[in-house]
Amino acid sequence: MDAKFFASKTLSLNGLGLLWILGMGLSAAALGFDTVFGHPFTLGGSITMPFLTAALASGLLGFWAVPLLRVLKTGQFIRTEGPQGHLKKAGTPTMGGVFFLPVAVAIALVASGFSMDVLAVSALTLSYGAIGWLDDWQVIQQRSNRGITPRAKLALQIALAVLFCLWVFSQEPLAITTVALPLGLSLPLGALFWPLAGFVLVAESNATNLTDGLDGLMGGTGAIAFFGLAVILAPTHADLMVFCAAMAGACLGFLLHNHNPARVFMGDTGSLALGAALGAVGLLSGNLFALLVITLLFFAETLSVIIQVAYFKATKGPDGVGKRFFKMAPLHHHFELSGWSETQVVAVAYAVTAALAGFALVLR
Repeated sequence: MDAKFFASKTLSLNGLGLLWILGMGLSAAALGFDTVFGHPFTLGGSITMPFLTAALASGLLGFWAVPLLRVLKTGQFIRTEGPQGHLKKAGTPTMGGVFFLPVAVAIALVASGFSMDVLAVSALTLSYGAIGWLDDWQVIQQRSNRGITPRAKLALQIALAVLFCLWVFSQEPLAITTVALPLGLSLPLGALFWPLAGFVLVAESNATNLTDGLDGLMGGTGAIAFFGLAVILAPTHADLMVFCAAMAGACLGFLLHNHNPARVFMGDTGSLALGAALGAVGLLSGNLFALLVITLLFFAETLSVIIQVAYFKATKGPDGVGKRFFKMAPLHHHFELSGWSETQVVAVAYAVTAALAGFALVLR
């Protein structure tokens, strides 16, 4: 089917409309779930209260933080080889992760009674956010799209992943190496779990980083992904459920300022941290399969970049120029250049992520 035809049939919404639908949908789902299975008006025993508290706190804090980021001249540099329609976004404040991540972490810690698992996941989340902040700061200082070197960024990500895995092993050396599968099945991985664990943390972090390329895209899909994990974890890991609910709410509050047209971007500060948080929760809860299903959209974004680079190299001629498999990678830019508007791409991404979260819940 022609992409332009499909895009024209997609529900036409502006960014605020998408935010409204997403916010109402997640709030209703949280309240409905807690009414049936939990206690909707307790901070530490529900999805609803940490979700709504983080959403409100993050949204309100943004009214102070976004102007401050503008005063601090944290304007985003837009690469000229990207979609030309994005050039008008140059100068929009970035590093938005500095205000919504601490909100989520603080609420999760308080609501969980400073659970050790939540402390560990929060520390990893903020540490990956610090890597992203360093990268964003270098971009701002150099006024280019070059932050810290990819090798340095990867080395820092791997080092933190190793430290986290060592902590996990010291707490639960046997139980944590078993991965839950559908139909009540499980897969004991033994020593193979540890390279897989490191890969998951680094891969999820970079996948969410690549997905963060359109106004509201990563914020909204991140909110849905964390919410889906919260529902899945509710029966077995109440503390991590609260963490995911708070992260989902903080992402939603951030969207108040990040929906199209965005007043602020989360930057690597936010996007690297979100992937690390998702990966860490999946590891600690033994729900790597569910995590894979919920984050398949992020995987597709990463795969599109790998395919694009590999195809370009494989078709490179004597002039050093190769062919492109996609019009542009990551995948969301391909749909943009195929005639979709930003909000149409984002709306479909929300729908796909919600469907994947629902599918993961059915398979639980």
